[in-house]
Amino acid sequence: MRTRGAIIRSTPGTYEVVDLELDEPRRGELMVEMVAAGLCHSDDHIATGDHAVGVYPICGGHEGAGVVVQVGPETHGWNVGDHVVFSFLAACGRCRWCAKGLQNLCDRGAAIMTGSRPDDPTSFRLGLDGEPVAQTCGLSTFSQYTTVSVDSAIKVDKDLPLDKLCLLGCGVGTGWGAAVNSAEVYPGQTVIVQGIGGIGINAVQGAAHAGAARIIAVDPVAFKRESALKFGATHAVADMTEATEIARSYTNGQGADSAIVTVGVTTGEHIAEAFSAIRKAGTCVVTGLGKMTDFGIPVSAMELVLYQKRLQGSLFGASTPTADIPWLIDLYTSGALKLDELVTTTYKLDDIAQGFVDMHEGRNLRGVVLF
Repeated sequence: MRTRGAIIRSTPGTYEVVDLELDEPRRGELMVEMVAAGLCHSDDHIATGDHAVGVYPICGGHEGAGVVVQVGPETHGWNVGDHVVFSFLAACGRCRWCAKGLQNLCDRGAAIMTGSRPDDPTSFRLGLDGEPVAQTCGLSTFSQYTTVSVDSAIKVDKDLPLDKLCLLGCGVGTGWGAAVNSAEVYPGQTVIVQGIGGIGINAVQGAAHAGAARIIAVDPVAFKRESALKFGATHAVADMTEATEIARSYTNGQGADSAIVTVGVTTGEHIAEAFSAIRKAGTCVVTGLGKMTDFGIPVSAMELVLYQKRLQGSLFGASTPTADIPWLIDLYTSGALKLDELVTTTYKLDDIAQGFVDMHEGRNLRGVVLF
């Protein structure tokens, strides 16, 4: 069938909306009519070329939710009309990592940016004028319709707002989990969150939910600092120097218990600042992404060893999507998790390029495309 989707033809580039061919679902696949898709900085990394992909053009989007319109043959447990939230990381449920409860590290992640079906590198679900179009994370939520693996879909109740739940497939889980799972925040602690975008604002929420006594949000944009205070931050400052001073003032000069780096384009210098801001045996969590070609973090090996600090990477907030997305939904419906307030601006698919301009200019916590 035909669909309209936003693609990047080459990098650096800008998202443009074109007519695409869409493959029907095979066994273990669903065709989904999109309701909403979040605009994440990772999609912008594709546009700028910070992240290389296997095939161009590529149809963007990895955060979204929709309604099943077709079920592949012999795909049991699914029905037309089911409502789904996507996880940008598929979980096979069978590999070593899934079996250990580390679904975010599922072996399926190796094919995340090849653009093809994970089990067949020659088979593509999207096409343009007879040529293959890659799918971002096997999803391409910037398309009116998309065909996906059931391993990427989480079924949700039909009375819940998909235009808000769409954010659970990346931004919310990544930020929340960075605090709760990776930093292991617990009551009374002092936490710094560096970068208050779609990820950082949810790290603030996660740290608050975990009981942190002091949450210091760091961002140069005044709107984002003001927003952080509404989501649970106790302090909001423009730079890490001031944040570090505040943390030390509450900890007898020791520093924060944890610092979470969620800067949109993360550099080694950002990580070094956060690493310096934590106490002995503290944790520096890095979930922000930078250029694939950047190497090196200017931290002292002596400080790492003698202060017993921990430098912790965090993919999707160390989440287990099939368990954590339903858990986050429960928190949302009980009022413990803010989702509605995360959506700053909504866009039509044809206005998606403006959505990324607004993201760069710091106008949004999260922009959402409504179909």
